[in-house]
Amino acid sequence: MVYYCKRKEREETLVIEVKNITKKYGNFVAVDDISFKINDGEIVGLLGPNGAGKSTTMNIITGFIEQTEGQVIVNGYDTIKKSKMAKGQIGYMPEGVPLYGELTVKEFITYMAELRKIKKKEKKQKVQKIMEQTGLNTMQNKLIQNLSRGQKQRVSLAGALVGNPKVLILDEPTVGLDPKQITEIRSLIKELGKNHTVILSSHILSEVSQICDKVIIINKGKIVAEDTPDNLERIVAENNIIYVTVEDNENKIESIKEKIKEIKEIKLIMQNEDKTKKYEIIGNKDVDLRKSIFTEFAKEGITIFEMKKPEATLEDAFMKIIGEGGKK
Repeated sequence: MVYYCKRKEREETLVIEVKNITKKYGNFVAVDDISFKINDGEIVGLLGPNGAGKSTTMNIITGFIEQTEGQVIVNGYDTIKKSKMAKGQIGYMPEGVPLYGELTVKEFITYMAELRKIKKKEKKQKVQKIMEQTGLNTMQNKLIQNLSRGQKQRVSLAGALVGNPKVLILDEPTVGLDPKQITEIRSLIKELGKNHTVILSSHILSEVSQICDKVIIINKGKIVAEDTPDNLERIVAENNIIYVTVEDNENKIESIKEKIKEIKEIKLIMQNEDKTKKYEIIGNKDVDLRKSIFTEFAKEGITIFEMKKPEATLEDAFMKIIGEGGKK
């Protein structure tokens, strides 16, 4: 079962449609009958553990490999029947920043413009615009081999932008970057999302949560979740958990479960050096236990030092969904 949450319907322009695609290598099924749609202007995160099939899916959309079965439509063009037109709609930034180190930044982007067959009279202006857009103006005459990792990522992204493609596909766009560089690339991607449809894969789930409008999680070749980051995080939030740190020298907390019937389980998580203890209290769904905990703990003489509900994250949702195989 795939996790879906209903969202308000609105009129949207379909840019990518993946219809029942399967990719087989002999007897091995890398992608198993998956379908999804991506609308104009969406930033979509494609997630999954290693070997899940997400890279294969991205390569099928870009036209680098052909699916065994099914159909992919990119901005109205079938990736097999009209492969040249479909590829022209896509700018691809591969993982690992494979660039020509002996070229300058400007030479590389100009070369990419030539590959895209940008008209000669427009080429210089468009190359300049892309360098401005990606913050490469000040280093346009530097050799790529002398750039930092973050600067190379920008050059790779600039290469993907040549020709102003409708769709940008970014494979691990921030891998290997320091926190400052990650923030810069993340801001750039959000800005690009205003004029492009973006698909990105990333192992940094907090990044996906901050950038993406929608997340598609693939596991064992199948889609196991497709929704907004907020809705996927709510899957974890459904677990009614509260963490409390208390002073309870007489272990009276053991009797609390009988006094608060909505509590399902109390687990000792940690015993601190100051003799306080941290517990995980699991309650029934849709019940706020905090008032009852304050009241009953006070009656029993249990001092509460801290009480908080855990914040659900996309990483929590990812681990829950993958761990359950996509089943509720």
